[in-house]
Amino acid sequence: MMDLHRSLKWWIYFLLCAPLFGVSYGELRYVLPEEMNRGSVIGNVALDLGLQVSELQARRARVVAEGTSQLCELDTASGNLLISQRIDREELCAQANSCILQFQLLLEDPLQASSLVLDIADINDNNPEFATREIKLDLVESTVLGRRFPLECAHDPDLGTNSIREYKLSHNDHFALEMSSQINGNSYPELVLKKQLDRETETEHLLEINGIDGGYPVRSGTAFIHIRVLDANDNVPIFSRRLYKASVPENAAKGTLITTLNATDFDEGVYGEITYSFSHLSDKMGGVIEVNPLTGEVRVAGVIDYEEASSHELGVQAKDGGGQASHCKLVIDIIDLNDNKPVIEIKSASSNIAEDARPGTMVALINIYDMDTGNSGHVICSIPDNVPFKLVSEVKNYHMLVTDGILDREFQPEYNITVTATDSGSPSLSSVKVITLLVSDVNDNPPTFTHYVYNANILENLPVGTLVIKLEAQDSDDGTNAKILYHISQDTNSELSSFFTINQNTGELFTSYTFDYEQSAYFQLKITAQDGGDPQFSSTCTVNIFIQDQNDNGPVILYPVQTSGFIAEDVVPIEAPGGYLVTKVVAVDADSGHNAWLSYRIIKATRSNLFMADLHTGEIRTLRTFMEEDEPKHTLVVLVTDNGRESLSATATVSISLSDGMPVLSEFYEFADKSENNDNLMFYLIIALSTVSFLFVLLISGVFYFNFCDHSYVYRSNTSSLPVFPTTYCTSTLTDFSRCGTLLREDRYDPFMTTGSWRGDFRFGSNTDTDILKKRSAAYQKNTLRRLSTERPSLKIRAGPTHPCYVIK
Repeated sequence: MMDLHRSLKWWIYFLLCAPLFGVSYGELRYVLPEEMNRGSVIGNVALDLGLQVSELQARRARVVAEGTSQLCELDTASGNLLISQRIDREELCAQANSCILQFQLLLEDPLQASSLVLDIADINDNNPEFATREIKLDLVESTVLGRRFPLECAHDPDLGTNSIREYKLSHNDHFALEMSSQINGNSYPELVLKKQLDRETETEHLLEINGIDGGYPVRSGTAFIHIRVLDANDNVPIFSRRLYKASVPENAAKGTLITTLNATDFDEGVYGEITYSFSHLSDKMGGVIEVNPLTGEVRVAGVIDYEEASSHELGVQAKDGGGQASHCKLVIDIIDLNDNKPVIEIKSASSNIAEDARPGTMVALINIYDMDTGNSGHVICSIPDNVPFKLVSEVKNYHMLVTDGILDREFQPEYNITVTATDSGSPSLSSVKVITLLVSDVNDNPPTFTHYVYNANILENLPVGTLVIKLEAQDSDDGTNAKILYHISQDTNSELSSFFTINQNTGELFTSYTFDYEQSAYFQLKITAQDGGDPQFSSTCTVNIFIQDQNDNGPVILYPVQTSGFIAEDVVPIEAPGGYLVTKVVAVDADSGHNAWLSYRIIKATRSNLFMADLHTGEIRTLRTFMEEDEPKHTLVVLVTDNGRESLSATATVSISLSDGMPVLSEFYEFADKSENNDNLMFYLIIALSTVSFLFVLLISGVFYFNFCDHSYVYRSNTSSLPVFPTTYCTSTLTDFSRCGTLLREDRYDPFMTTGSWRGDFRFGSNTDTDILKKRSAAYQKNTLRRLSTERPSLKIRAGPTHPCYVIK
């Protein structure tokens, strides 16, 4: 029943005091009694600070202690501040008049710190206790009436009205109990002799003393006074001072002398022998300070720590051999030394931070304090200068580690930030803590190709799925932001893009079509590399694909027209001299370059020694003059061969008739004469060119070639017999960028003529014969072209603007 009344009283007291909190400069104060049950509500923080309850969880609200154990916690669901551990005022604050516990309420995003002050009110939860349950006194029977004998005070850890209020002595005839005051104002009980002692009548007296506090319900402690009546001990020990003051530095070595007590007794013998002792030592002081019972020297016996208590007040007793005792106070002040390193506590820290975090973004909240006082407790916190971070302090003892520059994961993916706390003591002490921070990747870098333009060469007629080129792009980001997918850009013509496929993961470009150089010799694709970030970045490169020619087309005879059952005849004057131009075999090859270089050779003739074919031009000339025994008609089979690695060929049948009345054209004969001279000239040019080339190679033998230029050497003669080598006569190992084969797309079937060859192909001399031959030739050509149109509908036929015959297109 008494406990119920006591609890009711303190709950009423708490309800009256708890509203007396103040929010001043971010400080929230609550007054609460000690010994509240765990889970008890101290107050509603959200309501008192004007916050929404939902903010507490969203902003990671929490309560952190400053150097003390975590005695309370925050319920973010309700905003209530709850008791989390037992709060014992006497254990936390000993005999201090006020017991203040300091906490911090922290909220993030943005950082906000509010000071929580818990003022712990004392309740009457401790009984008064005497240092010993039995007090022994030896008194001589001659002790004068009114003699006062100081007694040891009872100890009550509670304060104020809850501490010792009065003492009561059990009923007896000889002694009374009275209160006296010390110099410092503390009262203590004294036993006063009221009636003369008589040893012969009563040798012992047993009394009971009660120490009673002023709390509710009342608590008390009891001790027994055992008095023996002796003969003659007239004097009581007397201290030289009623109050001793001394000081000692903390952490002083064991055995260090603090002070020496001095008491005198004028009796002799055993009654004059004085022993010193402490009246009462708390649990914390037990084993820390000791007194020599004979000399009164007070020395250090254990570890003295200023941070636990800055001073100690002890009761000292001097007692003679007859049981007479006196008391005094000893106050020991502890001198603070710089013996504590600053404490660095990471209250909140992010393990990683995005590289695009803005300057001022908080990454860690650091609580730094020092248990020392004065300059020894003043702490300076710092971090290295070579990191893009800084410390910002807006609340005492709390520092925010925030960004102070632009972060770049590709430049620095991880930071080990050393936080150093140094106090101002002498010598100064410091503490170090390393905060490891990973910079998380943000997709801020596009993929980059190793080249802006790629050139690839592939042969025609290769099967579908042939690897063209492998493209590679690099992305300096990380993870999915660096995962690159390749695809053909939408800028590329859809029809063109269907010719190729690309592996989106490896960047390997494959053919999806069998290419024909004669149809398409060059492609240009736009390839896009796209990363997997959000937002996505991409880059584009150009791929030039050159189709290289293979010798897959044989020569095609254009003239004389080769049709089944009909071969055009060429007429030559019977008086024609040797070297006279008779006709010309015209052939083309749809390939290009080296593969289209055609050569002509007679493989069958009516007379083998009568006609010759120019190796390069296909011109048919007489080797000698005609004789009477020569046949009037001759048939030649001309083999036309290309210059491919595996050469292809075609044959042309040439029919030649000798005409007796046909005039000899001097220009056909002159062409032959000049051709011999020009052949010699060509020979000399080749020798000169070889010599110059050899000297040039010697000059630049130390230089590496990266790009080679195609050079076409064309010699144009003023005469009609010298052959012209077109630009297609280039090395087969070089790529034909100009597509300068014997068949171009627009002029697929235009024959290549030698310079001046128009003079002798389809032109004749005299006016009458010429007119007749022109008409016959025109009729023959029309019939021939009509048959070609029927047999080859894909061919186009047009009239040449300068040539007297038709040109097949």
